[in-house]
Amino acid sequence: MGNREMEELIPLVNRLQDAFSALGQSCLLELPQIAVVGGQSAGKSSVLENFVGRDFLPRGSGIVTRRPLVLQLVTSKAEYAEFLHCKGKKFTDFDEVRHEIEAETDRVTGMNKGISSIPINLRVYSPHVLNLTLIDLPGITKVPVGDQPPDIEYQIRDMIMQFITRENCLILAVTPANTDLANSDALKLAKEVDPQGLRTIGVITKLDLMDEGTDARDVLENKLLPLRRGYVGVVNRSQKDIDGKKDIKAAMLAERKFFLSHPAYRHIADRMGTPHLQKVLNQQLTNHIRDTLPNFRNKLQGQLLSIEHEVEAYKNFKPEDPTRKTKALLQMVQQFAVDFEKRIEGSGDQVDTLELSGGAKINRIFHERFPFEIVKMEFNEKELRREISYAIKNIHGIRTGLFTPDMAFEAIVKKQIVKLKGPSLKSVDLVMQELINTVKKCTKKLANFPRLCEETERIVANHIREREGKTKDQVLLLIDIQVSYINTNHEDFIGFANAQQRSSQVHKKSTIGNQGTNLPPSRQIVIRKGWLTVSNIGIMKGGSKGYWFVLTAESLCWYKDDEEKEKKYMLPLDNLKVRDVEKGFMSSKHVFALFNTEQRNVYKDYRFLELACDSQEDVDSWKASLLRAGVYPDKSLGLSTNLEEKV
Repeated sequence: MGNREMEELIPLVNRLQDAFSALGQSCLLELPQIAVVGGQSAGKSSVLENFVGRDFLPRGSGIVTRRPLVLQLVTSKAEYAEFLHCKGKKFTDFDEVRHEIEAETDRVTGMNKGISSIPINLRVYSPHVLNLTLIDLPGITKVPVGDQPPDIEYQIRDMIMQFITRENCLILAVTPANTDLANSDALKLAKEVDPQGLRTIGVITKLDLMDEGTDARDVLENKLLPLRRGYVGVVNRSQKDIDGKKDIKAAMLAERKFFLSHPAYRHIADRMGTPHLQKVLNQQLTNHIRDTLPNFRNKLQGQLLSIEHEVEAYKNFKPEDPTRKTKALLQMVQQFAVDFEKRIEGSGDQVDTLELSGGAKINRIFHERFPFEIVKMEFNEKELRREISYAIKNIHGIRTGLFTPDMAFEAIVKKQIVKLKGPSLKSVDLVMQELINTVKKCTKKLANFPRLCEETERIVANHIREREGKTKDQVLLLIDIQVSYINTNHEDFIGFANAQQRSSQVHKKSTIGNQGTNLPPSRQIVIRKGWLTVSNIGIMKGGSKGYWFVLTAESLCWYKDDEEKEKKYMLPLDNLKVRDVEKGFMSSKHVFALFNTEQRNVYKDYRFLELACDSQEDVDSWKASLLRAGVYPDKSLGLSTNLEEKV
């Protein structure tokens, strides 16, 4: 490839960049560019202005460059500038270029030091420039100012990383000479993505501001921290020169004089200064494009082939063709059905990490809310005893009975079974509501077609409501079946013999105490495992401590860790109840407590065992698990409605 062909590579790449931007799509190709990286006020903008020979970049204290500026320099006989967002408008006054950069930055980031990763594209045509493409990035800062977010340092770092991690991007690491090179933010970032220094070009600014008797000779000779592409020293205009409107040409003559007259740099003066840096960058970028050209060509051809296939698909496209509309309609309806099924089955493409929904919410209604509603049913033991007494006496009539009649038992039991209708029907209502909510979420993809969205939602919701009535009839039928016949031969039925056996088992467990059950842990039915913090005991010992808890149908054990090797304690569940504990003023934990209904100590000398979770949802979930194990909420202090609010 000849020199002339090589010189045309950079303008070709620039035209490709503009073509992709004009199409309104991001370029899938990593076009060769040079990213300018450095700390705040390191002199990056001054270096770019020296390349152009004009003052055109915003100036000031603090963070000035707040959006990436993609600067394309093109050799031309005329001198003017163009912005990609101002198509067709040529800027010949470079003061107007500066004002447009500031205005475009403020349009996106606001007026008070905010930043954005959306680039500004600027092309400068001039006879005084060499073909180059550079990206001026915001300076690395540590402390947020104005309305900048607290993580401004990490935002800027991430923005810089978006550019310099690309293999086709050269890194221009700008470091002021009056700071320690070992602490250079630019070289540190470059080292992370380019550890061998193959893509990094070092630029040392402010050589004229170094302390008397010191110099950067070892750095510029590539001896201190070597880079494959070396270092170039430059001397920019001072703030006083800028305020005094010192001409850039005069500043470059002063820069040349500085290197020729300085004893430490005199022997390398031909390899220092802005003109040499511009030539180096032009040559380096050209070589870089040449090295990456084969891979670049392959990617470009692949993308071109993909676009051609898309064009071929739309060549015979007729927007008014009814068959296309029907096909699109069927595809959208089928996609709605697939999304609905995925949300219920739990295999959705987008997993919601903020709240339960769909199938998970329905599962919670069945396993937590329904038992919770059953526990909420009012139960007055005195009233029940009075009803039993009246039922027995009314069945015996004028006779005095010796045994309890079966009819009295059935009358009382049937009355209790009928009470299950309320919680059961409420669970059906909750499931139906969740299904309708799921339908609304799935129809969001049809928002571009309001009538289709509305009709789909209406038809599916009506179908769900129709099935709701049949479901409720079936639930009531099941309860009526239970009411119509009570199977006293069932193994779960507690007759006189089973009552005696259970009483003896309870007595046996109470004598065993904390020694454990006869069943090995592997044979016990585990209801739940998880971390909990024992809060009230920890306070006595100087702080709360977390343990690994294992809940079975018989006991609540806790271990040192989740390996379950070192058991700390085993608490039988007999006569235990759970109650809520108010959240402490200084605590971020949510607490519930276990206590013994017979006023016995739960653990050692403690009447209550207070357990803490990170969230109220975890508390409700543990209470539901304890409910399955037979540990009921304490109604004397009022039942917590947190679970009801959650579901």
